[in-house]
Amino acid sequence: MREKVPGFCFMAEVYWDLEWTMQQQGFDYAYDKRLYDRLREGHAHPVREHFHAGLDYQKKLARFLENHDEPRAAATFPKGQHEAAAIVTFLAPGLRFFHQGQFEGRLKRISPHLCRAPVEATEEDLQQFYQQLLAVLGGRRSATVSGVYSSVCRPGRKTGPRRISGICVEDVGGDPLLVTINYAPHQSQCYVQLPFRDLAGRTVRLKDMMGPAEYDRAGDDLASRGFYLDLPPWGYHVFTLTPTLTTPIRKR
Repeated sequence: MREKVPGFCFMAEVYWDLEWTMQQQGFDYAYDKRLYDRLREGHAHPVREHFHAGLDYQKKLARFLENHDEPRAAATFPKGQHEAAAIVTFLAPGLRFFHQGQFEGRLKRISPHLCRAPVEATEEDLQQFYQQLLAVLGGRRSATVSGVYSSVCRPGRKTGPRRISGICVEDVGGDPLLVTINYAPHQSQCYVQLPFRDLAGRTVRLKDMMGPAEYDRAGDDLASRGFYLDLPPWGYHVFTLTPTLTTPIRKR
């Protein structure tokens, strides 16, 4: 097939921890069912552990929150957890797999053989969330997560770091992006270690693309202690990092 159609894309709907095997046999992508299961269980630590694999493996996984075989995401993940799980899933490396009706918060799973479905009311808040998330994924960040990936956190003032995941990435233009998620039903704190150089002696502005949060932080403090976070249950941020000088921040 590749000889006849060099650009043909193969995706394996595979389970039983055979994703790496299928990648090695030539598949461009493999279903990341393991991440879906861990997010559905609602425990932060297994989710963090999931992203310790190499970027070469991560970038060839198909991430999803629902498909024709699984229950609807809106019926599976409670409000708050749903949005946090979506931030984890669709801002991680790999292929983003969205299902019909997911953005509107559809609750009833239908057979893919049917050309009809029951009429359901749109969940306005969820639809607005997905519109905002798609705006982050689109435009100049259409290929988000092409660089470094990390989830290194140190204990905060009140709680340990295991509940918060920090994703440090670069987009195609080389600009840094910090995604932080408190995947827990209670408030959590931690210091996120940033894997970027050239922070010392500068001021860095962190602006949330998914909310109103905006902070100016001393680069020396970010480089030494990290970025302090105090997040509510299922809270998240998607920060751009802009230095006060024109020299770009580089990964370590």
